[in-house]
Amino acid sequence: MAAGSLEDRVRALEIELARLKTKVEPPKPSWIDSVWGVFADDPDFLDAMRLGREYREAQRPKPS
Repeated sequence: MAAGSLEDRVRALEIELARLKTKVEPPKPSWIDSVWGVFADDPDFLDAMRLGREYREAQRPKPS
């Protein structure tokens, strides 16, 4: 362990922490934020959703 008083060691840690905080990059935005709303009001997307819904409904068991 390094020699020195507790106060000196804490001071050195605080200086190092301050230095490291300046190097930390801000967090990257979530990937979902980059794609959210890309297909808003896109007629092809809306058509694909309609076709998917029709397919899923066709796969459901029919009432007897």
